[in-house]
Amino acid sequence: MREVIALDAVAQGVPEVLVGDDALDARVRWLHVSDSAGVARLLDGGELLLSTGSSWPAEPADLRRFIDELADAGLSGLVLELGTHYRYVPAVVVEAAAARGLALIVLHREVKFVTVTEAVHSRIITGQTDALRARDEVRERFTALVLRGSPADFIVHQLAQTLGAPIVLENLGYEVVAAEVPLAMEEELFTEWELRSRSAHRRSEQRRQRGAAAGADDWLIIPVEARGIRWGNLIALPGPEHAAGRMAVLEQGAIALAVGRLADGDADEWVRIGRRRLVDGLLAGRFAGVGGAAARLEAAGLPLRGAKLYGLVVSGAPVAVERADAAARALRGRALAGSAPAGVAPPAATMLVSLPPDAAFDDAAVVAFVRALVDAADVERVTVSVGRGAEGIDAALASVHEAVDLAGGRRRRAGRGPHLRRAENRPLVQLVAALRDDHRVLDHGERMLAPLIAHDLSRSGDLLDVLEAMLAHPGNRTAAAGASHLSRSVFYQRIALIEELLGADLDDGETQTALHLALLVRRSAGR
Repeated sequence: MREVIALDAVAQGVPEVLVGDDALDARVRWLHVSDSAGVARLLDGGELLLSTGSSWPAEPADLRRFIDELADAGLSGLVLELGTHYRYVPAVVVEAAAARGLALIVLHREVKFVTVTEAVHSRIITGQTDALRARDEVRERFTALVLRGSPADFIVHQLAQTLGAPIVLENLGYEVVAAEVPLAMEEELFTEWELRSRSAHRRSEQRRQRGAAAGADDWLIIPVEARGIRWGNLIALPGPEHAAGRMAVLEQGAIALAVGRLADGDADEWVRIGRRRLVDGLLAGRFAGVGGAAARLEAAGLPLRGAKLYGLVVSGAPVAVERADAAARALRGRALAGSAPAGVAPPAATMLVSLPPDAAFDDAAVVAFVRALVDAADVERVTVSVGRGAEGIDAALASVHEAVDLAGGRRRRAGRGPHLRRAENRPLVQLVAALRDDHRVLDHGERMLAPLIAHDLSRSGDLLDVLEAMLAHPGNRTAAAGASHLSRSVFYQRIALIEELLGADLDDGETQTALHLALLVRRSAGR
């Protein structure tokens, strides 16, 4: 209606809005010219009625009933030209239109109705043509994503870019699978996500039953389903209008996601891709604040409040990260899995496990958890690095960093079953995790190792690796030589060169501790 009033053909009639505000947001599907008192039965809804009112009822009660009939028929708005029949608008017409939220505009100057009709219809047809063109463009874009096999998180990203609005993909349990949301919004949006989502679903269903369109502040929700299978819901938060229609764009995204799920077969790619991106983002510090990070984790189905949290890195063999949550459920918990962290050679995966406070996560439980993620033939090659048990998001992130620091170390030969490393048994790792952001610690480590770093860079040497092997076996040079994959004589030559370059005695306990700390800090920084 606002666009109709702004048209030159209408402006020539000196329009005055008597009932407006939200009523002017009504969409105009077509323009109908009639003075008949029975015009309501000829309307299909969405029309704009242009009239002089010459055949309208004369009695106030009949006029009120007439306006109610127009509103019941779904009229978008009423434009009344003054002068031919009415010199002023009857008060009952204004009152009835305001009561029904029906836009009412009067024209104070005579206009050619045919000119107004042509202008309105031209604008409608142009808009429909633009919408068709925009829908074709959107359809082509998302069809291309399907043909390329684009993952769910990328499709969600493209939807957010297309609509210019936050987009959330959730599973049937109201857990967030993937989301493109401004970081500053995460805490507010994802806190108590399940309750917010359920409420939005109820409102959406009520609108559907009433046949009402979504308002500017409503969430648009569409199921992701195909062949009778429903996997979840796609949600668009309020945003600007789109030429193709916001719901039409969202439908194309839902189709792309549904086709992707059909192509995946039995594999749950949503779990693997969406949660991996979440864990990787947390490890890389891609969050605005701990409150937002905590809300996002809980929205993804990982309990934080009243839970015991552990960071894990599983390395040395391929890891079925999509089975991590099921393995944690066997321990009465939940888990999120990510990619191989920086400084840890793949195949590897980073995980955050949430367990009830009374659930044990001792060595036996860790081994049972890991055996569910790797093939039996690979179990003996696996190293599992476990951070300390934590409460709250800050401590949980520290636990993940502890696991990453442990995993970056030289792997000792394992016996039967996976080789376990626990941060509670490694006080230096705990110290490095606590001080990882202190530039003084980083600078100290770099200065202490500078001669070895310069030597290795200039000669493609292995002195840092040899030093790490020696510090991993401080009391057993034979085992250290084996870990470095060098003969004993060559290994001792390397040790002598390290002592010469550093000007230090590697048998001195304090020196060993300082060097070990420097190596841990360097590895923690991903260097």
